[in-house]
Amino acid sequence: MPDIPWMTPTAPAPDAEVYVMASRFETTTLTGALRFFLKAPGIIRQIRKAPGAHGAALRARVTRRTFLTFSAWEDQDALHRFARSEPHRSSARAASAYMKESAFTYWTVPATELPLGWDEAERRLAEQKHGD
Repeated sequence: MPDIPWMTPTAPAPDAEVYVMASRFETTTLTGALRFFLKAPGIIRQIRKAPGAHGAALRARVTRRTFLTFSAWEDQDALHRFARSEPHRSSARAASAYMKESAFTYWTVPATELPLGWDEAERRLAEQKHGD
């Protein structure tokens, strides 16, 4: 299934620092992976309207039951407001029933560095997973 490429709902000010989050999710079953993937369009629509959202992308490896997300936000509060609002809130709760593993990492970058590449997200997630 195709990835959802980087999109920029609201461009940050060129001199801003942005709050970046990368996440990795692995489901226990292929059915769980399909459920996760089918929720993605609704979450992407939510991000497009979310105050403080500066970018997001999804890398879907459905047959491997693995998903990576990558997003940039005005600040940590903007990310938290998004996560607590619908449909993300309900989708995250439902996904916990079929989630095997999840990992998150956060950092800040100058807005001029957006969009960051998947290599950076994967490197940071690997460091977080291995405790480096």
